[in-house]
Amino acid sequence: MPISHIIPNPDLTVGDDNKQRWNQPAHRRHGFHNAHRLFRRTYMVRSRNVLKLNAAPDAVLAAVPELQSLTQHDAFSALSIVRGNEILFEDHAPDFDVLNPHSIQSITKMHIHLIVGRLMARGLLDLQKTVDHYLPNIGLGYATAKLQDLLDMNISNDFSEDYSNPSSDCYTEEIALGWRLPADGVDETNLHDFVHQISGGDLQNRLPYAQYKSANTDVLTLICASVCEGSLLDEIDVIADAVGYEGAFHISLSPERLPAFSGGGCLSARDLARFGQLIARGGQHIHGRKFANAEFLGSSLNRKAPVLPPPKNWLRYSNHLMTDGRLVCHAGYGGQFLMVDTKNGISCAYLSVLENEAGYDEGYMGWIALTLKTVCESVALQTTQESDKT
Repeated sequence: MPISHIIPNPDLTVGDDNKQRWNQPAHRRHGFHNAHRLFRRTYMVRSRNVLKLNAAPDAVLAAVPELQSLTQHDAFSALSIVRGNEILFEDHAPDFDVLNPHSIQSITKMHIHLIVGRLMARGLLDLQKTVDHYLPNIGLGYATAKLQDLLDMNISNDFSEDYSNPSSDCYTEEIALGWRLPADGVDETNLHDFVHQISGGDLQNRLPYAQYKSANTDVLTLICASVCEGSLLDEIDVIADAVGYEGAFHISLSPERLPAFSGGGCLSARDLARFGQLIARGGQHIHGRKFANAEFLGSSLNRKAPVLPPPKNWLRYSNHLMTDGRLVCHAGYGGQFLMVDTKNGISCAYLSVLENEAGYDEGYMGWIALTLKTVCESVALQTTQESDKT
C-alpha cells in the first residue's frame, strides 16, 4: 500500500502545543465525552450485579442557588447526587447525559486507596517501607520515599505537573498512560521505564502543603502489581462488583497492560455517584459484606496529613483521598469532582470540561469543591430539620 495512504492516528498525535488532538481546547469536550473510545488501549468491566437507583427528587436541594450555578456553567457535562439507592438530583448538558461515560481523570486515584487498603489487610504492604524495598531498581526520584508519603503526596522530586507548561513531565507521562503517541519512529515508553527514570534529591517535602504528583500514583501502581496475588485488573473487577455499576467502567492501559490509576478512568455521572456510595457505606459491598479496608478508610479521615494548596487548603490529602474529616473527595483534571459526605451518606459526582489552553483552573476547581460542600451542608440541614419534626 502506498505510504501516502498511511497517516499517524489523528486523535493520539501530538500537535505544536504538545497536546494530542483529543485534549486540545477545540476538541477537548468531544475528547472527554469519548475518552473511553479514544485512548490507545483500555480495559472495560461491568458489574456482576447493579445497584438499582430510584428517582427521589429533592425540591429543596434543587432550589439551592449554588447548585444551579454548577449546572449552568459553560463547562458543565453532568451532575448526579445519590444517597443510598435514591437519586436526589440529576442534570446534564444538552450534548451529554448522566448515563454516558466521561473521563474522570484523577478521581481514578481513589482506586489506589481501595487497593492499597485491601493489600494491607492481607499483610502484603507496609506503608513505612521505602519504595526501593518493593522496586529495588527505582531511580533516585522515589527510591528512599516511604509509601505513606506517596499516598499523601508528601514528597519532592523532579517530576513536574504544571498543566500550563507544555513541557511539563505530566504530558510525557501520558505516553505511558496510553493517552498519546510519541514522536514518529520512537517507541512508546511504558509505565515502568517512565517512573524509573525520574530523578530527585532527598525527597523531603519542605512546602507547607501537599505536592501533587500523578507519578506517585504510577509508582504505587507498580508496587501494588508487584505484591498482588493476581492481576490489578482482577482488583478492578472486584471493585466494580462491590460498587454495582449500571454501565461500564473503562480505564486506559499502559504498554505493559497496567491500569492508569493516575487518571485513566471513565464513568458516567450516575456510576461515579455509585462509586461514591461505596465510600459512603464505609467500604461495604452492595451485598452488605465487608469489602474495603474500613479501618484504613476511617483512619484516613482523621489522621494528620498535608493540606492542599489554596484555594482547597481546607482539605487534607490523606492516603490518596482529599478530606476535611467528614467529606471524602477527589478532583480531576479538566473539571471533575467527586464528593462524599460520610455523615449523611450522599455522593455528588460532577463532570465538566474546561476548554482553556491548560485544561485546568485552580480557582474553578476550588469553586466546585466549596459549592459541593454547600450542597452537602444543605442536605445535612434538611435531614436535621426533618429529624427534629419527628
